[in-house]
Amino acid sequence: MKLKEILQKLVDDGNQTLLHDGQKFSGAGELLAVLPERTLERQVHLQPGLYIAELSDRGYLGSVLYKIDNRRPNN
Repeated sequence: MKLKEILQKLVDDGNQTLLHDGQKFSGAGELLAVLPERTLERQVHLQPGLYIAELSDRGYLGSVLYKIDNRRPNN
């Protein structure tokens, strides 16, 4: 599955989970708006509740692109 498809699904589901890339936290909608198309076309794997990782051409997991932060912001 492409990164773009996973991020769009998170947005469509109304998911407010934050994604952490090792430097900052971002929402899925924000990433869709700012990431270049080349990055969005990468093949990735979503491990719900844990991470989004790259997939190699052979289908092996690569580096983790985003850790999923399930904490909800305080109102």
